[in-house]
Amino acid sequence: MRKILSKLNSITVFIITGVMLGLTGLLIFFFLSYSKTLSRTEQDVTYDKYYVMITDEAESSFWKSVYDAALKTAKEENAYVEMISNNLSRDYSQTELMEIAIASDVDGIIVTAGESERMTELINRAYEAGIPVVTLFNDNTQSERLSFVGVGNYNLGKEYGNLIIKMANEKMFPGNRIKVTVLVDAGSEDSGQNVLAAAIQDTIAKENGENAGRHKPIEVSLVAVDASNNFSVEESVRNLFVQGSTKIPSIVVCLNENDTNSVYQAVVDYNQVGLVNILGYYDSEAILKGIERDVIYATLSIDTQQLGQYCVDALTEYYELGNTSQYFTADSYVINKKNVNEYRGEAVDEK
Repeated sequence: MRKILSKLNSITVFIITGVMLGLTGLLIFFFLSYSKTLSRTEQDVTYDKYYVMITDEAESSFWKSVYDAALKTAKEENAYVEMISNNLSRDYSQTELMEIAIASDVDGIIVTAGESERMTELINRAYEAGIPVVTLFNDNTQSERLSFVGVGNYNLGKEYGNLIIKMANEKMFPGNRIKVTVLVDAGSEDSGQNVLAAAIQDTIAKENGENAGRHKPIEVSLVAVDASNNFSVEESVRNLFVQGSTKIPSIVVCLNENDTNSVYQAVVDYNQVGLVNILGYYDSEAILKGIERDVIYATLSIDTQQLGQYCVDALTEYYELGNTSQYFTADSYVINKKNVNEYRGEAVDEK
């Protein structure tokens, strides 16, 4: 009887494995068929190169802006960039999308990588298959990636730290300490986030040592946010405001667009406008309105046009010259109540 059951279990496992492999094969087949049609788009224009972009939170306005810039730059070079997650029937992880891109034998991959071992393996597999990979925003330093396009995280952290110090000198805060909470992604394997947070802490530690007495001591703490979906982000942020009035931070630093929007909404919902100061990230319409309404003190805007352009520039240089720079750094800007209207005007002019 045991032999029969064992045999049945083996057959069941074999069937399930076969079905999964078959479904994966069908997915890759359909994507290959789909990608072949991408070289003929927009009135049957034929492109020389086909690149794919793989990001987390592809639907956010930040990543849409980066993608639009990459696509515009690519078309100028007779190439095409596709955000492949937008054209599949269900949500796939970044590693699954990497596997699809490699199997599809694309001409280049742009990916927000991170430092996981699995991502390192996939980037190296793409390299062995002759597919150049550009890591975007989140690097993978152990891999054979072609280039990294991002921002100077330590400088960004110092900028956040200086904004905190500016508020400490300008505003009145309750209690005997100024409590600062920095929101970090609990699931991120990106070292850049750690560098940025460390720069904030270093800047504040130096300020507390050199200028003690000019303002209340500044206390910085890191709070992990579950960024697996929008609901979990909102839940993590909500916990900041339901732990009692004495524990609510005076300043909240947000390191991405989603966190900024969630904290902005929570400050309004929990009647903390004027009590909780927000340092945001990115320059979406909602965030700029938050600055105009004095709910968000300031935001750091990353030049998304440069991020997208530099990714394609790296791939173009690789194919034309055989090599390219290993690092491309995009500019960043501080937007506050004083310059938000000027920034809006410049943004409109650029469009």
